[in-house]
Amino acid sequence: MTVEKENNGLDNYAFALEGRFCDLPDSGEDLDSSIDEDNNKLAYCVTDVPPWYLCILLGTQHCLTAFGGIIAIPLILSQGLCLQHDGLTQSHLISTIFFVSGICTLLQVTFGIRLPILQGGTFTLLAPSMAMLSMPEWTCPAWTQNASLVNTSSVEFIEVWQSRMRALQGSIIVGSLFQVFVGFSGLIGLFVRFIGPLTIAPTISLIGLSLFDSAGSSAGNHWGISSMTTALIILFSQYLRHISVPFPTYNKHKKLHTSRIYLFQILPVLLGITFSWLICYILTTCNVLPADPDHYGYLARTDLKGNVIEQAPWLTFPYPGQWGIPTVSLAGVVGILAGVISSMIESVGDYHACARLSGAPPPPKHAINRGIGIEGLGCLLAGAWGTGNGTTSYSENVGALGITKVGSRVVIVASGVLMIVMGVLGKVGAIFTTIPSPVMGGMFMVMFGVICAAGVSNLQYTDMNSSRNIFIFGFSMFSGLVIPNWILKNPKAIATGVVELDQMLQVLLTTSMFVGGFFGFILDNTVPGTKQERGILAWNKAHEDDCSNTLESGEVYSLPFGISAYFSTFSWLRYIPFCPPGLQNSLEPKQPLENLQTSQFNIGIGP
Repeated sequence: MTVEKENNGLDNYAFALEGRFCDLPDSGEDLDSSIDEDNNKLAYCVTDVPPWYLCILLGTQHCLTAFGGIIAIPLILSQGLCLQHDGLTQSHLISTIFFVSGICTLLQVTFGIRLPILQGGTFTLLAPSMAMLSMPEWTCPAWTQNASLVNTSSVEFIEVWQSRMRALQGSIIVGSLFQVFVGFSGLIGLFVRFIGPLTIAPTISLIGLSLFDSAGSSAGNHWGISSMTTALIILFSQYLRHISVPFPTYNKHKKLHTSRIYLFQILPVLLGITFSWLICYILTTCNVLPADPDHYGYLARTDLKGNVIEQAPWLTFPYPGQWGIPTVSLAGVVGILAGVISSMIESVGDYHACARLSGAPPPPKHAINRGIGIEGLGCLLAGAWGTGNGTTSYSENVGALGITKVGSRVVIVASGVLMIVMGVLGKVGAIFTTIPSPVMGGMFMVMFGVICAAGVSNLQYTDMNSSRNIFIFGFSMFSGLVIPNWILKNPKAIATGVVELDQMLQVLLTTSMFVGGFFGFILDNTVPGTKQERGILAWNKAHEDDCSNTLESGEVYSLPFGISAYFSTFSWLRYIPFCPPGLQNSLEPKQPLENLQTSQFNIGIGP
């Protein structure tokens, strides 16, 4: 199977495992012309088991690739939860989201889609969560914004943030039950039948645009530091991505020697944050940054939460209900449902991309149904544990498969185990909370910009010379910006006389991605237009995979531990949407799913 370039900006030839399949192009040789058939071969396919040390190395890389999105979500949520000045609780949230992401990854790889795909927090649930927390009843008290007035151990302060977290938990748990039902019932095919590029494009783009205030607030604490962070990430990811770095390696034949790795292309975000973090530490140590909280640039210091690392326990064990019994509100549930639907559609696209890059045949219906169902179960676990978010498939890690040429799911199992370990080590989460706000702001500038562009890129399938399509996309985008902005400035404008209905409309109409996606969905399905004009035909064609030279479908997607063989003895189980077909049928290669409209991008850069 030929591994193609994905649209996420990651090139397939970036990392060579010496002696297995490819040599790096010579210097001065045209990079595009150097990618031949041999260079595109996988070192390990989805069912292969690499050496243990390679599993650990590449598993660690997958964790680092997801690092930016995973830690960004709890840090952004802390603003709505009134936790800006409580670094210790922020560290607990980071540990919890790492722990749950690890569990969900293991569940997905073992019992879900069974492809090497990492699970982590999602920005599609972050937008409705922040909209819910912006409601008048959940607005943070003024005293929580002043560090000198906050006593993080007081009962009053604990109740302030835990009550908001419990409301989020309940909404996520109920919303995730809908995803579980849609996945295990097989209804996901019905959903995607009516959702095309003109619905997905404004939905995803507005996720990034709606977070501009968080990015601006964080970056504005010190524009010099945030600009440096942004510049470094751009330098590493765009200008230096084809520069290889010698790296010491060892094998039985060559003993200790060096291999060349495209390090800047693999970990641009992590490197950018680390360098800026180090600069901030040096400037803090030399007292270059102001020590007065009232002076501009104070929030760029690295010692603002220095005691958090000392206070954080070495070991912490997140558990369900650790913040109390979740509460449920209709408004919160409806808002979360909008994010859940977007997340499901995006994940289907990631499944197809992951199958291509890992040497697997296109995922059959029962595997997709199971994958969506397990993602719903993962969101339920995230809600129960209290991450303040759900889980979804990470497209960044799907792209990393093309970089490493290792499509083994055992590597992702190692990543899941590593994330669980990171979640248990309390000091790890505490260290991440010391990243200065401007450094995170610089990362947000890049991350949220890429999310916007990822949404717009779905328009490549449509005919943008069509006035119909231009109108639908333009109106959806503009409405998704105007209506939430007006509702936020006029929170008392919605007064139907029914409190629950007012709250539900408040959350929906202040969630940009829902407003834009709603108008895109309605207009795309009602305004006359051909399937070719709407981009439906091109979108379906983009997901027709070449099944040659891939593993048989049953070998990849059947359930483990002999479960599929056991199911094959019961003929009636073949009618259950998430069960594999009979043993005899499961060993036949499956054809690509037809009429399944999917999105190529998932927001995990997320976060």
